[in-house]
Amino acid sequence: MSSEAPLIDWTKVICTSPGVMVHPGLPGAWALAVAGAMVMALGWTFRARPTRPGRQGYLDLGVLPAVGPAMRNLLASPWPLLVLKGAMAALFVLVILAGLFGTPIPERNLATVLTWNLWWAGLVISVFFLGTAWCAVCPWDALATWLVRRRLWRRAHPNNSLNLRVPRRLRSVWPALLMFAGLTWLELGMGITSSPYGTALLALLMVVLATVSLSLFERKAFCRYFCPVGRTVGVYSQLAPIELRPIDPDVCAGCTTLECYRGSETVEPCPTHLVMGRLRQNTYCTSCGNCTQSCPQHNIAWRLRPQSVEAVQAARPHGDEAWFMLVLLALTGFHGITMLPWWEGLNSALARVLGDSGALLWSFSLGLAFATAVPIGLYALCVALARHLSGTALSFSEVFQRMAFVALPLAFAYHLAHNVNHLVRESRGIGGVLANPLGIGVRPLSDAEKHVRHLDMLISPEVMSALQAGLMVFGFWIALRIITQRGAALADPSQGARVWRLAPMVLFAVTVTAFHVWLLMQPMTMRL
Repeated sequence: MSSEAPLIDWTKVICTSPGVMVHPGLPGAWALAVAGAMVMALGWTFRARPTRPGRQGYLDLGVLPAVGPAMRNLLASPWPLLVLKGAMAALFVLVILAGLFGTPIPERNLATVLTWNLWWAGLVISVFFLGTAWCAVCPWDALATWLVRRRLWRRAHPNNSLNLRVPRRLRSVWPALLMFAGLTWLELGMGITSSPYGTALLALLMVVLATVSLSLFERKAFCRYFCPVGRTVGVYSQLAPIELRPIDPDVCAGCTTLECYRGSETVEPCPTHLVMGRLRQNTYCTSCGNCTQSCPQHNIAWRLRPQSVEAVQAARPHGDEAWFMLVLLALTGFHGITMLPWWEGLNSALARVLGDSGALLWSFSLGLAFATAVPIGLYALCVALARHLSGTALSFSEVFQRMAFVALPLAFAYHLAHNVNHLVRESRGIGGVLANPLGIGVRPLSDAEKHVRHLDMLISPEVMSALQAGLMVFGFWIALRIITQRGAALADPSQGARVWRLAPMVLFAVTVTAFHVWLLMQPMTMRL
């Protein structure tokens, strides 16, 4: 073999492979509408002043007439959640059985259709409305708890765990971040989304990890430190309009027994070591209901809040969480890139240059690393410039952590817009898969059938385009609010807290949003 890399005709790489079914992209008119809204938002940003944090706009659902007492009574009972957990666990077991013993045709098997077309797409959408509610009914945790604790509900004595403390080096979200990157590699590099058997094995692996963690460590270390899905839901839930908080803060301030943290005789302690009276962010709350069931004063309930107020001004910055948000931003964009029609050709061309063969994992891994490094590198550069212009005494690391929240709405908005597209276009036919979850006696979908599904959308293309455009504007607007609020503390008081000193961070938000809009404008391949 020649040592020289072969020349590549790149004009033949950027093309659509024959027989690949693609979704049309966001129309140019809607992209222009997003651009116009961004210009208006920028005009407001450079004239606005930061506002002080406050409680305006909060609505405690627990104090509402009629609704409040009923909601508190419902939350105080373990049965509603137990029923939901049982339903999710039963569906999860069906997914496992379908993946292991069903047809290998991905679009006809419940394991791949439900996991990648409905659950993964719908999960991010649910966070927008319900925060971390998914964690409360997660089948991974439910099965692990039932296996280790050997009880469906109530506190187990003993709890059948070694109750070891998690090693200090693992007490962060770095393990979850590494697992999230690994899941991305399996999903996009190994093509596990098109393998029912692989999907089932991955699902089983997550249950095994949750069970081993619960057997070794105190409380639920898997949920707190290791679960990539739970930590993704956790950071995204900082943008949710709902939170679980005390009804009367004074009651919590005077509490000395801390049942919300320690649990009670019949209720498990908080799985992620939270004290309700000190809770300021949703990130590690799993909505499990333990605090609501154990609180002797029934002082905990759901409340509505201003959208994204936590990310804008309430959440405290931490280094590991900052990196998680930035990598999340990079991987959501990379996910979109890999679904472009020309990605496969580009990856193959890179493999020829590298001498990669087989599954092309080296070329894919290089592309993944590059796509992760570019936005993080751009962010770091913008942080350095903003720090210099603002004249702040804060270190680069402190500014890096404080401003990382800018990445959160940008990632969330694109993730939502991308998932809405797939959910709306590819969820047709789920009834037939549910009726025959193992896909017994079926054939692959023909191109004609895929085309019919593609046209038979849940909502009209115009409505979907409006949703995607609105989400892009929403993400950009929240990012600008984060810049103005969190950036106000960076400016030298003698120079004045002017937004133009944070122009590099604004440029970062503009660049990322423009790239995401461009991605949405491109035709996207179907998952299955």
